[in-house]
Amino acid sequence: MGETSLSRLRAALRCLLLIGLMVVGALSLVTPAEAHAGLVATEPADGAVLARAPDRFELIFSEPVSPLRLALIGPDGKAHALSASAVAGNSVEIAAPRSLDEGTHILTWRVVSLDGHPVAGSMRLSIGAPSAEPPAIPAEFDRAVQALVWASRWLLYLGLFFGIGGAAGLFLGAQPSDQALSRVHIALALGLIAVPLSLGAQGLDALGAPLLALATGATWRAAMETGFGSAAGIAALALSVALVATWLPRRFGATLAGLALLGAGLALASTGHASNAPPREWTRPAVAVHTITVALWIGALLPLAMALRASEDADRMAALRRFSKRIVPVVALLLLSGGFLAVIQIGTLPALWQSWYGRVLLVKLALVFALLALAADNRWRLTRPALAGDVPSRRAIRRHIRLEIAVAVLILGTVALWRFTPPPRIEAAIAAEPTQAHATGTLLMADLTLAPARAGPIEAAAMLMTIDYGPVNPQSVTFLFSRPGEADEAIRQTAHNSGDGMWRVETTLPSPGLWHVRIDVAIDAATLDRLETDLYVRP
Repeated sequence: MGETSLSRLRAALRCLLLIGLMVVGALSLVTPAEAHAGLVATEPADGAVLARAPDRFELIFSEPVSPLRLALIGPDGKAHALSASAVAGNSVEIAAPRSLDEGTHILTWRVVSLDGHPVAGSMRLSIGAPSAEPPAIPAEFDRAVQALVWASRWLLYLGLFFGIGGAAGLFLGAQPSDQALSRVHIALALGLIAVPLSLGAQGLDALGAPLLALATGATWRAAMETGFGSAAGIAALALSVALVATWLPRRFGATLAGLALLGAGLALASTGHASNAPPREWTRPAVAVHTITVALWIGALLPLAMALRASEDADRMAALRRFSKRIVPVVALLLLSGGFLAVIQIGTLPALWQSWYGRVLLVKLALVFALLALAADNRWRLTRPALAGDVPSRRAIRRHIRLEIAVAVLILGTVALWRFTPPPRIEAAIAAEPTQAHATGTLLMADLTLAPARAGPIEAAAMLMTIDYGPVNPQSVTFLFSRPGEADEAIRQTAHNSGDGMWRVETTLPSPGLWHVRIDVAIDAATLDRLETDLYVRP
């Protein structure tokens, strides 16, 4: 290798090292955030029947959230916006309207997690007695908006990886030709167009608004208030820097392209499921490293393909030789960081096929395997004869590279689907959360806990006390679980006193939904009190 090539390689390696150090340093300054939020409990309990209207509602989530839209649908089906709310830790407290009619009401909510993802849901309660025909819950799923969210993210990924990666193709050996640069410019332009599109889609999704709401300021304000707002800003800056880099001389362009790579890593590490997974001091740098290595690999494919079509044989061979030598450590870092993030997100092996997140991951892994197979065939079977002047091997490499580009496009489209699928670790954490309720009788009351609050094996525990908060030492306690409005026989279990004042039973609730819990307490041989409440069991 000549002195000039060595100096260029050292310069590239120094620049990559600088990028890595800047990634770690910049990520250490990012404010920590938690994972995708999920509703843990409500007060009053979902499905509760109350004698009088409550003064407030409380929604308790698995992490802090910010309210986007709150509304109460009355028995007449009319929705009334609720604006008086306060966030305290993981809970959102909402002031109830002063007068509520008898019948069934539905509280609908839409909040945003700290990872920038909107979360929506509803709870039902009845005043006096349930309505004969409960009000309908408005549909939250808008196919057009969801399609825009996915498509705009896909375009943004194409710009970040093919555009910025293409501008940085020098790092892996191929100086982009004029023909390659024209295609890199197209990718960068798509990315810059995708930034406002994805922001608008984020705002629509955050508010649950239709496409026509793109013309309203509320949509854009909602988008900027989520974590995706800052990520989109960083991405736009990185795309712009990469575009400028393609117009500068090689030395200065390489430096700016390196900074653009750093920006792409920071953009995707600043928000999303993976970057907010604990331990964040590891996952955020891992997301940044994964982003940068993916961009370096697939972004270099287009300049390399164009270089292999160059008229000068020496130029073709130099580009192929440099790429062949430098790609292996990049792919190794890509696989290590991606594998680490996948293990963190999935948690357990069955989640690969039992969750939508895992199924999307399986599709991605199949495509990645195809991409690696093509790359390995190029690297270990075709490169040596191509460097020796074998024309069929050179043509085969070009065909493989075109296939690699097509597979990479499909991978990015698959990755964009993760926007709609919370990772299994989050679903498991939410499902494992207990739920609590207060049961009352004539003489006694109880604080009841159900853990986990999901269908399947559960443990129910009740702290008994007199109606004026005094101690009680009953002879026996029996739990009965039944589904309101269903004729199935109640599940009956005799409780045992665990020695800490709690009466516990273990049983299985076979289906999710609203369950009625009755606790029969034999205070003495002649006195029996019945405590009743309703609990919502998650799937």
